[in-house]
Amino acid sequence: MKELNEHIVCFLCAGYFIDATTITECLHTFCKSCIVKYLQTSKYCPLCSTKIHETQPLLNLKLDRVMQDIVYKLVPGLQESEERRIREFCQSRGLERVTQPSNEDPVFFDRLGLPCTDFDHSRAHYYRFDEQVSLCLEKQGSGKEKNRHVLQHKYVRCSVRAQIRHLRRVLCCRLELALPHVHVLFDNEVLPDHMTLKQIWLSRWFGKPAPLLLHYSVKEKRR
Repeated sequence: MKELNEHIVCFLCAGYFIDATTITECLHTFCKSCIVKYLQTSKYCPLCSTKIHETQPLLNLKLDRVMQDIVYKLVPGLQESEERRIREFCQSRGLERVTQPSNEDPVFFDRLGLPCTDFDHSRAHYYRFDEQVSLCLEKQGSGKEKNRHVLQHKYVRCSVRAQIRHLRRVLCCRLELALPHVHVLFDNEVLPDHMTLKQIWLSRWFGKPAPLLLHYSVKEKRR
């Protein structure tokens, strides 16, 4: 755990990331509240001094859901503690926390039933607002087959919610093949259709640099 701390602890508060937020210019991550407060008096990254934005540095911040999921999985009780803190905060100020359907974020209302915060597009339930993952899709094979059905563009960026079945469909379209003939693999293991890219990243690629390397195999038609 000590080896991982430098990757999941906020430089500004020395605590584990809460609402992990990444600077898009240099990819350093901090707690959302910490970096927002820091940028009220600065426009440079507190870690590497990269200029974030000339006039509006908050525009180049992005919530990092993948990192926050990693922190919650690695630190026992942290998510429950944060939920309890939010609940106590709301109760102390007479706010009501309304539970939304799954996959949506909670919305807070005051005593008059009016929303307390503006709509945050960065956290909306649409794929185009999701965290993105970078992939490299390499053809698996040897001999004569190695140079057949090779992607012209092997680098892809897509939502962390995308599933293996989505990748297989993309591959089939690009390679002009039928779905049963294409499979996606990680370390020679065929991945199931329902598995998401977030699951693969967290379980098999955590701590490694992007892009996530996946292979695909093509089953040739019998003649």
